[in-house]
Amino acid sequence: MLTNPTNQVTQGQFSFLPELTDEQITAQIKWALAHGWAVSIEYTDDPHPRNTYWEMFGMPMFDLKDPAGILMEINACRKTFPNHYIRVMAFNSERGVESPAMSFIVNRPANEPGFGVIRQEAEGRSIRYTVHSYATDKPEGERY
Repeated sequence: MLTNPTNQVTQGQFSFLPELTDEQITAQIKWALAHGWAVSIEYTDDPHPRNTYWEMFGMPMFDLKDPAGILMEINACRKTFPNHYIRVMAFNSERGVESPAMSFIVNRPANEPGFGVIRQEAEGRSIRYTVHSYATDKPEGERY
């Protein structure tokens, strides 16, 4: 059974859906803004599942209430980093901490090399597994 038919990195919401159009992205941003969440844009060339700290593009848009302005920033990030993963994050500060309430990818490199699982036998009968991102075989800035 093939669980990831697109063979793409699946992180955040909408990961198993086809790529979102700009209209669909705008609709999601409107929904986040309607809930009073701050939106930010992040990018990376290392999409490892435990790499939760991506580079931030610009500053978080705490005071921006127009989805067109956020989409303009997304397009600026796409133009600056066309071969990187770019995601939109929405933060809910309702409880006094910045907690991600929404996260979805809006840009991917043309070729996604994927991940491998490395099996290592340890003491006794223990087996350890490590997830290895093939993208990190190349140095940062040359991965895509």
